Amino acid sequence: MATVVELTYYPVKGCAGVPASEAAVTPAGLAHDRSFMVVNEEGVFRTQRRDPRLALIRPGIDAAGERLTLRAPDHGEVAVDVDTTGVRRPVDLFGTPYRGIDQGDTAAEWLTAVLGTPSRLVRVPPEHDRVTDGRTPGTAGWADSGALHVLSRSSLDLLNQKIAEHGAQPLAMNRFRPNIVIDGWEVPHTEDRARHLLIGDTGLAYAKPAMRCAVTLVDQERGAKAGHEPIRTLARYRRAAVGTVFGAKFSVLRPGKVAVGDVVDVTEWGESEAQFMRP
Repeated sequence: MATVVELTYYPVKGCAGVPASEAAVTPAGLAHDRSFMVVNEEGVFRTQRRDPRLALIRPGIDAAGERLTLRAPDHGEVAVDVDTTGVRRPVDLFGTPYRGIDQGDTAAEWLTAVLGTPSRLVRVPPEHDRVTDGRTPGTAGWADSGALHVLSRSSLDLLNQKIAEHGAQPLAMNRFRPNIVIDGWEVPHTEDRARHLLIGDTGLAYAKPAMRCAVTLVDQERGAKAGHEPIRTLARYRRAAVGTVFGAKFSVLRPGKVAVGDVVDVTEWGESEAQFMRP
């Protein structure tokens, strides 16, 4: 029997995750997930690919989404009364223009000090109408390409086994920043073939494979890049024409609530869409 064993949402894109025992699922994914984003002076989003110190920032947000706190080593804490009505400013996410609500100078000055480069914090506006693509289109806040990132423990176990064969240390699940971690699927990468999931009263549908990038090279505890894994090993057995794949993105068919311990019921199966190249 497959069950949910971890739930994590990421209030600020690129920053540390918040583990949860249960979470509301909105059309855009777990409540508060990637509702905020750090941008540079031109409005271009910051990412751990270029700013690995984002991983050191630990956000917290109240249930109503009205009060955001940010903490980081040697920089203490800053609290922000969330602005959902302020002036919209242009932002850029992977070259696509959107509008974000700036969260003020206090947050901007704190982030600039932590990251060592001019930065500002923006929030998804209520009218945000982003559409994500894939087999099942959906919506999302500032997440890379879909509402929910699903990963199974068996997939990580296989990866760590292969990493160990090359003398490297195993990696923690947080290297991959999933929203939902599932245990009980004995065959690795079962998430590639699951088309419709029922978890609690929530319905999810497969959108696309999760493409892996240099963020997975960042040690999430140190906020710094740490070697060539997992990209080096994944490239040996999970490299497709579109890139290196690990995990899957799902869109929300029916909002509801999910909790750690919930049974994962797959109501429709398919074949893996990725065609992997031979080593």
